[in-house]
Amino acid sequence: MADTKPPRFEGDERETLLELLAFQRESLIRKASGTDDRHARRALVPSGTSLLWLLKHLTRAEANWVLRRFAGLDAELPDETVGPDDHVPGAVDAYRAMSARVDDIARSAPSLAAPCRALEDPPPANLRWVLAHLLEETARHAGHADIIRELMDGSTGR
Repeated sequence: MADTKPPRFEGDERETLLELLAFQRESLIRKASGTDDRHARRALVPSGTSLLWLLKHLTRAEANWVLRRFAGLDAELPDETVGPDDHVPGAVDAYRAMSARVDDIARSAPSLAAPCRALEDPPPANLRWVLAHLLEETARHAGHADIIRELMDGSTGR
């Protein structure tokens, strides 16, 4: 797998955060793509983390942080449990659909300083913090996917 470098981008702060988040999302998707479902379900670390679980987990994280906490929507959170009917193409499609919804909400907010409408525990957070948090969590899990894929078949690169 060829190594892909992060985009060089000269946009405003919001667009820069969204571009870097998109890059990390696609890094994770590239790691899961090209694997069959058996391999994508395989946990090669004691925590049970698998490529398929990472896709489902980040879909849930984006829904939780942006739809529910930031936008205050009464959105159902996607299940992150990997079941027998889960497959890589469906998990990728769900992740991309959630990402598009999240990006639309982030772009339509009045500013990055807009506060979360529903946050269970203080301190209050704003959109800037939420996007930065999703960026760091996605990058962290894309790194996990790097290691899992390398253990699986020797494939390296973002």
